[in-house]
Formats: sequence, structure tokens, C-alpha cells
Amino acid sequence: MKNSNVFFWSLVVALGGFLFGFDTAVISGAEKAIQQLWGLSSMEHGFTIAIALIGTVVGAIFGGIPSDKLGRRQTLFFIAALYLISALGAALTSNWTLFVVFRFLGGLGVGASSVTAPLYIAEVSPSAVRGRMVGMFQFNIVFGILAAYLSNYLLAGTGEHDWRWMLGIQAVPAVAFFLLLFRIPESPRWLLGQGRVEEGRHVLRLINSETADADVTSILTTNAADEAESDSLFARAYRGPVLLAITFAVFNQVSGINAIIYYAPRIFEMTGLGKGSALLSSAGLGLVNFAFTLLAMNFIDRFGRRKLMLIGSVGLIATLGLVSWAFYTQQFGGMLVPVLLFVYIAFFAFSQGAVIWVFISEIFPNTVRAKGQALGSSTHWVMAAIIAFTFPYFAEKLGGGNTFAFFCAMMVLQLGFVWRFMPETKGTSLEQLEKTLVVH
Repeated sequence: MKNSNVFFWSLVVALGGFLFGFDTAVISGAEKAIQQLWGLSSMEHGFTIAIALIGTVVGAIFGGIPSDKLGRRQTLFFIAALYLISALGAALTSNWTLFVVFRFLGGLGVGASSVTAPLYIAEVSPSAVRGRMVGMFQFNIVFGILAAYLSNYLLAGTGEHDWRWMLGIQAVPAVAFFLLLFRIPESPRWLLGQGRVEEGRHVLRLINSETADADVTSILTTNAADEAESDSLFARAYRGPVLLAITFAVFNQVSGINAIIYYAPRIFEMTGLGKGSALLSSAGLGLVNFAFTLLAMNFIDRFGRRKLMLIGSVGLIATLGLVSWAFYTQQFGGMLVPVLLFVYIAFFAFSQGAVIWVFISEIFPNTVRAKGQALGSSTHWVMAAIIAFTFPYFAEKLGGGNTFAFFCAMMVLQLGFVWRFMPETKGTSLEQLEKTLVVH
């Protein structure tokens, strides 16, 4: 097996994840300066922060369409262009309305990449290493988050317009992503689905020359069986994967992860840390996220997706419960809340963070995989937008204690869901998984 081919293709496509993470987190260092620059009310400020997530929802909902019609590779080129335009536009504009538009375009890129990148990597990866390869997308997301936090910390205080540099620096990896996409082939499963059998066979031979012909036969046979089913994602046959994807995506966000990533400096300042310490603590969150995602990548194909989720759920319940208690009792003790959130991020990265894009990319049949990935991704981002938009309001009105208690309660429900309903998908081909999860 020519693992070097699969590894290189996955690494290139996972750069979309780096830009996804960078774009998501970079606003945390600029959000206060933006509010002051344009004199935004709390509602306008919340909208300005959430607009990228609104774009992400739109990109996720519709990202499956170009992936199916134009192909995974061509869609990735459009995504790279969106990231570049957004970074330069948001950094250079002096108009609030245009700033909102450019941040929306960046959100479109994030949403579409959360559909297309895991989809592509899952479709080119052998089953024995699929978790690790798709996990590379999540690894690059957290690498992008870490890079954004560190970049914000290093650029803070460099001048009146330091926030413009924070946002504009993203143009560099966006250009690199666009150029490297010329070095990857189209997904073989998409090619076979389009009737381009010899092109698909050629790519499968680059992946594993010994099994390529058998893989072609298996994929074409499965596709033929799928065509006998409805092409609607909400047909009875696909009810299981649909419910799994929606529930998994909702739980991912009601853990509070995006509230913490977006508002980390503000949360830390709520506990009495100064601005510089708050920004540095945010960079610490990014570092922990990075380290434990890397750890999870080494275990996801060995332990399996379900075991990681069980371990993570217990850890999230414990840490969120303790953060809630700290806010209720005002027992902050200097670095108590930052340390608890570091541990929270470690459990999240080791479980939900590493598993979500892998799991959703595996559970749908070939013929509706792009639609299924779009459903899971858009559900995830609708919830992320709601959490990011409402977190400042609820933190102010209800207090940190009640807000984090809600996140803790949701993780108790997640533990029950994983224990009772989540199937294991490790080490099984996409076509074999379909036989298990789809009612023919």
C-alpha cells in the first residue's frame, strides 16, 4: 500500500482544517477592538462575531451540492479562494458592513470545508488508517486554533491596527492551500459514481495496487444497490445514519466548546485575570487542544471511536461541573478556572473533537455521503452559531455558574447516548459499514 500518497493527499486537504481553525479562533483577539472601533452595541457585537458562523451554516448546508456536482477537488479550490478573499477583505476594510460581508465569506469557506475535506479524506483512505487520516483534518483545525491564539498574542500591542494583522495573516496559508490542491487527484469514489471507472481505478491503484480491482467491484456493486433506494437523504433506509449524525453534532456544540474558543479571553477576565494573562491563557487552551488531538489520532484506530467518546464524556461532565461550582462560589483561586478549562479541552480534544468528523464521514452510503456530511456539518454549525450568539447574553444574565451547569447537564445526556446508541466504525470499509447501518 502506498501510504505516502494517501498521507500526502490527506495532509493537503487537511490544510482546509487549519484555515477552518484559524478563522474560527482569530476573532477572539480582535473582537474587543472591533467593538470599540465601530461603537457596536452588545447585539451588533454579537452579530459581528456570529456572522462567520452564520456563513458557516450556509456553507455547510450547501457544501454537499458542489461536492456532488463538481467533485470534491474542484470544491476545495473554491473553498481556498473564499478563505483568501475573506482574510484580505476583513483586514483591509474600514467599513463595518463590508467587514461583516468578508467574515461571512470566510464562514462559507469553513462550512464547506467541514463537508468536503473529511468526505474526501474518508473516500481515499484505507479502512485500517481511515480514523487517523480523517483525524488529521481535526488535528489541523486545532493547529489552526493554536496558531491563531499565538498569532494574536504576538501581534497584540504592535500598533493601533494590530487586529488587522491578526485577521490578514491568514492569507498566507490560504494561498499555500490553493497551490497544493493542484497536487491531489479527485476522489475515486466520486469518479466511480460519475461513471468514470478507469479514472477511479487509476486513483485506487495509487492507494493500493493489489486491491484496486476488488475495490472498484465493491464500490460499483454498492452504488448499484444504493440506486435502488430513494436518493432522498431522509428516506427510511437512511434513518439510522441521519439520527446519529444530527444527535452527534448537537452534543458536540452543547458541550460549550465554541463559546470557550470564541470568548476564552473574556471568560478568563471574568475570573479576574488581566488582559495579557487572559490572551496567554487562551494560547494555552490552543496548545492543550493541539496536544490531545495528536494523542487521540494515535488511539482512534486502536481503541475505536466509541471508547474515546465514553472516556471524554465522563471527563467533560467532571470539568464542566467544577467550573460551574467555581462560578457559583466565586472560588477562582487565581488560575483555577483556566486550569479546569485546560483539562476540559484535553477531554474534548481526545473525544468529540477527534471523533466527530471521522464518524460522520463514515456512516453514510457512497451515493448520499456528501448530503449526509452536509447534514451533520450544518447541524453542528447551526448549534455553534446559536451558542456563540447567545453566550455573552446568558453569561451576563444567568452568570457563569448556571451557564456551565447547562453544558454539564448536556454532557450527562451525551454519555447516555454514546453508551446506548453509538456503533463502533473502526477498521471497517465504508461499503461494509453501509450494510450494517442502512436498511435495504
